Amino acid sequence: MISSKAATFVSTILRKTTNKLSESLVRCSSTATTQQEPPRIEKTINSVQLLGRVGADPQRKGTDEHPIAVFSIATHTNYRYESGEFLQRTEWHRVVCFKPGLRETVLNYLKKGQRVHVTGRITYGEIKTEDGSQKTTTAIAAEDVIFFQST
Repeated sequence: MISSKAATFVSTILRKTTNKLSESLVRCSSTATTQQEPPRIEKTINSVQLLGRVGADPQRKGTDEHPIAVFSIATHTNYRYESGEFLQRTEWHRVVCFKPGLRETVLNYLKKGQRVHVTGRITYGEIKTEDGSQKTTTAIAAEDVIFFQST
């Protein structure tokens, strides 16, 4: 059997805990609807590095207000079967340059067949095709492009 003092004490603790929980929930929901920074921002990584050869001369795309440079890079993976036979698998990567200085440098100096190192992040999006349907895209948004001397 619990004494009346103990019951009052437990009741007080529960009321205070419930009030703090309610205040916390209100605070969390209010920060979600305002432009305030959340109390804790989780760190994430989206980093890509590619070293390969340019597939075609870069193209200027986008609008006059928001131009971008687009080019492709080929990378290779080599396999060796137990029989001793080699197989080389080529993968093509679409690279987009949004940064104005980088975009202009890529458009002016990068050429088909040139070796290049790209550092950036992977991006996903959708574009509307000529027939009006949606097409998903995957690209590398370049942060830095290092040109290697062409041979």
